[in-house]
Amino acid sequence: MTHWTTRPICAFDLETTGRDPLSARIVTASVVTVGDDGPRVRNWLVDPGVEIPAGAVAVHGISTARARQEGQDYAGGYREVRETLVEAWRAGHVVVAFNASYDLTVMDAEGRRLGWPPLTDYGLVVDPYVIDREMDRKRRGKRTLGALCEHYGIVLTSAHEAESDALAAAELARILPQRFPDLASLDDVMTSQTLWHAERQRDLVEYLQREGRDVSDVDGQWPIRIAA
Repeated sequence: MTHWTTRPICAFDLETTGRDPLSARIVTASVVTVGDDGPRVRNWLVDPGVEIPAGAVAVHGISTARARQEGQDYAGGYREVRETLVEAWRAGHVVVAFNASYDLTVMDAEGRRLGWPPLTDYGLVVDPYVIDREMDRKRRGKRTLGALCEHYGIVLTSAHEAESDALAAAELARILPQRFPDLASLDDVMTSQTLWHAERQRDLVEYLQREGRDVSDVDGQWPIRIAA
């Protein structure tokens, strides 16, 4: 099997109705397959069937009125996105998603709500957010996609636009092994990311508890968070 650092990339991003991946609905999605002949892009705008909160509109710019007027049927759009991801895994692609435990949890939770089986047939996932936090623990500052793009010299053309975010995540996935050669020696990057994420989340819980802050939204599961 080709090592994960040299396998073809399929980058993935969602924009949604909210921050909780267990209840958020999809508004836009992008799946970008990166090849020698350039990226192949599939984008979706769907009608989530609920009001899109003002806070979410402020992030991604898609209003309820626009989603209802221009978006495709939600169940049909979901099916197309999920089938595209599963096909990418079957083809041996690395699916790259920044903060994958959010996007893939949305895909799993929304699938369950729509009557699909749990999203257990996933393949290799690479999460630049998890990898960067582990490889460069001492760096201060934010770890948002925009902050990482600035740090690693990547142009993020339109933050919180699904295609732009997916393309940026794909570039990060290629740059990180160059900056941190130890990544190339990882044979089981899935297990490594799972452990790294769980440890960082435990650290976050300890910090928040010391500050007397709520920890109910912190979860160490990766790449998919399952409701208790």
